[in-house]
This record gives sequence, structure tokens and C-alpha cells, in this order.
Amino acid sequence: MKVLEFPLTKITISFILGILVAYNWQISINISIIVLAVQIVLLLVFYYLSKKQKKINLIFSIHTYVISFFLGLTTLLFHTESLQQSNYIHNKKAFKEAHLIILTISEKLKSNDYNYRYIANVNSIGNQSYSGKIILNVQDDNLKSSLVIGNIIKLKAALQYNSFPKNPNQFNYSSYLNDKQIYAQIYTAKADIFINKKLKKDVWYYAGKLHSRILHNLEKGKFGKTEMNVALALILGQRQEISSDIVQDYQFSGATHVLSVSGLHVGFIMLFISFILKPVPNTRKGSFIKLMAILSSLFIFTIISGLSPSVLRSVVMFSFLAVGNHLRRSGNTYHTLLVSIVLILLFEPYFLFDIGFQLSYLALFFILWLQPLLKNVWSPKNKIISYIWDVLTVSFAAQIGTLPICLYYFHQFPGLFFVTNIIIIPILSFIMIVGIIVMIIAVFITPPLILIEIFEKSIYLLNKSIHIVASFESFVIHDISFNSYYLISLYTIIIFTIIWLKKPSCTKLIMMMISITFLQLSFILTKKEIENTNELIVYNVKKKTLITERNGKSITFFSNENHIGKVSDNNILNSYLVGNSVILEKKIKIRNVLYFNGKKISIIDSTKVYQTIVQPDILVLIESPKINLDRILKDLHPEIIIADASNSNSIKKLWKATCIRQKIPFHSTTEKGFYKLNSK
Repeated sequence: MKVLEFPLTKITISFILGILVAYNWQISINISIIVLAVQIVLLLVFYYLSKKQKKINLIFSIHTYVISFFLGLTTLLFHTESLQQSNYIHNKKAFKEAHLIILTISEKLKSNDYNYRYIANVNSIGNQSYSGKIILNVQDDNLKSSLVIGNIIKLKAALQYNSFPKNPNQFNYSSYLNDKQIYAQIYTAKADIFINKKLKKDVWYYAGKLHSRILHNLEKGKFGKTEMNVALALILGQRQEISSDIVQDYQFSGATHVLSVSGLHVGFIMLFISFILKPVPNTRKGSFIKLMAILSSLFIFTIISGLSPSVLRSVVMFSFLAVGNHLRRSGNTYHTLLVSIVLILLFEPYFLFDIGFQLSYLALFFILWLQPLLKNVWSPKNKIISYIWDVLTVSFAAQIGTLPICLYYFHQFPGLFFVTNIIIIPILSFIMIVGIIVMIIAVFITPPLILIEIFEKSIYLLNKSIHIVASFESFVIHDISFNSYYLISLYTIIIFTIIWLKKPSCTKLIMMMISITFLQLSFILTKKEIENTNELIVYNVKKKTLITERNGKSITFFSNENHIGKVSDNNILNSYLVGNSVILEKKIKIRNVLYFNGKKISIIDSTKVYQTIVQPDILVLIESPKINLDRILKDLHPEIIIADASNSNSIKKLWKATCIRQKIPFHSTTEKGFYKLNSK
């Protein structure tokens, strides 16, 4: 595999490893800067010596990769805002009591049933200057929000830390926000906000104003609401207002990437501009004109889209590819791809942990690397069949490259993804061309009715096609258990298999067989971990009690509900089953006494019944029983008290105070999340 032999590939891998190390281990930024400086001095020394002695060349090369590693490490630390003393995360008092806070609105998020949501930049807390991004939640009062990007607002509130997952194997929203350098949220009402008449007019303000103007002119043109929301996602990368039903259709059909402006959309723009400029001769001057036209078009598209991160990322990636094509050097496509990765991560290293970034680059890399191999399998003479074959090979290459990571994150596989791509690519090509024309016109005036109707009908056709494919739910494989062992081993198999297929040899065949052995070992290791795990979990479910007992792969499910429904309807339990590769064996109504691994667990519900002869190690309180906890603690002498979310908040406060007085640990699942008891 020639691409792995490129020095730039090794430099990029070293740089990424540095980012990963800094992300997973706490390292002092001062120490990292000192080490990086020392390494640079050593590199200069080795470079000087390598000119006199060729044997030093190897040391010089290795040291280059070491510097790349420390550069990646230092870059992430430098861009971690929580390490900066000016960040609001260091003001602990602001999390305990309300302070006067001044914010600047920088981005509008998707609203929920209760709040309008925004990303804002902190200017000051109290009388001190602070910095950092925060989420502002403004209570929905059934009136249209008056806040716009650039608003400087004042309010009095306390900061709240991002909520962590309260149940096992749930999506970690707190970690997701931390990766975006957002460490807290503010909840307030519209009446408590003072809006300054002065606006902060930066690039984000003008981008937001341009986007609002486009939206206003489209609404004036009587653009259908459903189709317009999809259009805003396709062209501008704005997914805030798309209905959950449409999003589900795109997920089940394997076309989720269509709703996020990515390499696919930017690639269409490049191809369209290249097609228009086909008459321009491929001379040195003509090639430069084409390059400038492509880069200018991508820049305009970035502005129209409101400078969203996903668009910026894709535009940078394809700008480098356009420059690479212009230079026409051998292997230049891979080089430009690697340079774009390093450049993006130098400015935004946390993009590495963004799923969109990972999927975009994996899909593009496998299209460049694997698609030519798939295409050579068959060369149809018919142009239509040849086009379909090209679409299929591109789709399969991208799907193979992203399959392991999609299974790891989403635990499902759309079996009809190839049908979806054959259908949507022609429609999407047309939509992108018409859509960009409509959006450009909408910047200045309301687009002509005929253009809006064409655009609207084409999106309706796209949605309808996607819905038909998604309706074959039997082809969508759900709840696939897939851990990090499988992720690494499956990528190892894919990579070594492609290397062997490209240029077969005995050594490459042995490497492929070894990679298959790694997959088998990952199955064995996973099975061993599953069989050796025994645990009891009390979940955090509002107004309900849910307890599971796990013995290896088997799960016993205890609930206080009279009718225990399907497990697939219980997202909390289903996430646990899928995330741990276990199966539900029994469903039982909760008893007053449970035994687990030699521990006695007493459960007191609304009936207030308990047995004094049973001296429990753990006491679980459910359904807000009206009890005298002081007396019960004297009777039962438990080691710890567990109160789940079926209890009222007021009664849990009283219990907590009692436990503090009696010096007994108190675990409220509402505050601390699920409670897990492991076997020893």
C-alpha cells in the first residue's frame, strides 16, 4: 500500500496519535511546550548531522514523527478552553448561586418542547471578564424568539454543568458538548433577559443575517414548510427544523449523510463548476482559471451556508483536492487529503472526535483507494449501466470504509443503502444545482415562482423516494452489538484484504489471515468479558422503577409496572442490552427482597411493607413511601440507601438529610445516575 509509505502519512498518523494521547491523559501544557521546543532543537541538530553522515537520516526521519506527535499533543492542549484561566468553568461560585451574566448570541440551535436554544459566548460574570461558549435555554412561551445572532444580552442566573448519562450505555451528551468546548448551560425565561440595542457585528453576525434573509425570501415565495426544512439542510447545513419522521426515513434508507452538508454536496459543486468550465482549455492559464473558479464557488457556498463547521470542514478538504488536481502530481490526491487533515486539526483538533469528520474522511479515502479496484471488476459497454455501476462502486467503497465506525456508533445497518444511492444521486445532483441557484437569488430577492416550484417538487420527490426505501424495515438491521475490539479488528481485515487484492502476494495473504485471527480473538475476548460479568443495576427512570440483574449473558428484568411491555419499547433497557451484548431471559414484577452475590437488598414501595427480620445490606426506596426513615434505619441498619426516580424530589431531600444525619451513604439516581452493584 503505497499511501502508507508516504512520509506525510506517517507524520499525519503521529500528529493524530499526539491528539489522542492529550485527549485521554491529563498533561501539563507547559511541559508539552518545553518538550516540543527541545525536540525541535534536536531535529535541527540531526538535520545538520544528516548532511555529513547519511546514517543519521533514519534518526532524523524518526525524530520528525516524534515532533509531529508532540505537535499534535500541544495543539489539543492549546485549544482546550477549560485549561485557560479566563474560561468560566473556573468560576465555581457561578455554579452555586445566580450572578449577573453578559452573553453574546453566536448560533441558534434546534429548539425542544420546552426551550429555545442558542450557543452564546460568555463576556462577563459578575464584575469579572470571562470567556467560553455556553448553551442558553430560553423558556418557550409560545411566542417567536426575539434573539438573533449578534445580540448582547444580560441576565441573572446560575450556571449548570452539562448533565451526564443517568443510565448505562446512553449517549454521553456531556462529553459531546465538552468536545465542542461547551461546559455548561443556562436556563432562563424571556422576561428575565435584557437585550442590548448594540449588536456584535462579526463574521458570524453577517453570516446569520444572510441566512435569515434567504429564509425570509423563501417564505415569501410560499415554499412548502417540510420541503424548505430539507432544502435548508441540503444546501445550508441547517437541520434544526427537520421533523423526526423525515430524519428516521433517511436513517433507515442509509441516506443520513444527505441531510448533513458534507463532501458529497461540496463534491457536486466541484463537478458542476468543472462541467461548466469544460470548454476552457487545459493549458497552464486555463487550469488556473478553473482552480480559481472552483475555489471562489466553494467560498461563496461557505458564506451562503452560514459558515457552519461541517461546511467549512468539507470546503477545506475539497479545496485541497482541487489544488492537488491543478498541480497534477503523482499520488497528489492522497497528499492533499493528508495535508487537509493536518491543517484542519491544527486549527480545530477537536474535530477529530466529531463523527461527521471521521465519516467524511473515511468515505473519501476508501472511494479514492477502493473504488478503482471495484470498478475494474466489470466494464459494461452500455452508458446507462456503466453509470449505475459507477454509482454502485462508489457507494460500496464508501460503505465498506465507514461500516465498522457506523456499527460502533449507531448499532444499525441499512441493507438497502445501494438502492438508495442509485435513486438519490441523480435527484440530488439536480437538487444541488437548482438549490444553489435558488439560494443565491434568495440572497437578493424572492426567487421566481417557477424556480421555487421546481426546487420544491424535486425535494418532495427525494423525500418520497427515501420514504419508499425506508418503508422496507425488514432490510434495516437494528440493535447490532459492536464494541471497540470489533471496530479495530474489522478495519484491520478490510485494510489488509484490500492490500492483498490490489497486488496479491504470499506475505500479504499471511497478513490478511492474521487479521482474521485478530477478529476471532476479539470474539473470544468479548465472550469471556461477558461471561465473567455479574452486576445488579438500579436505573434512573422518571416515575418508574427498573432493576436488572445480570449473570453473564443473561438478564433478569425487574419492574414495578403492572404490564411489562416489549423490551424494544424501553430505550433505556434496550441500550443496555445492545451495548453489553446480552439477552433478556426473564421479566419479573419487583419483590420486596432481592439477593445478589451474597448481598441482601430490601425494597420498600408505596405499600410501606418491609421485614425487620431481614437485615439488608442495601435498602432501595421506590414510589415515595410515607415512612419514618429514622426508625427504619434503626430497625434495618443498611449500609447504603438507594432512591430511584419513581420518588418525588421533595421526599428525596428529606431522606438525604436523614442519611447525612445518620452518616449513611445516600444515592439518589436523579442526582448521581444509575446505581451499579458489581460482583467481587
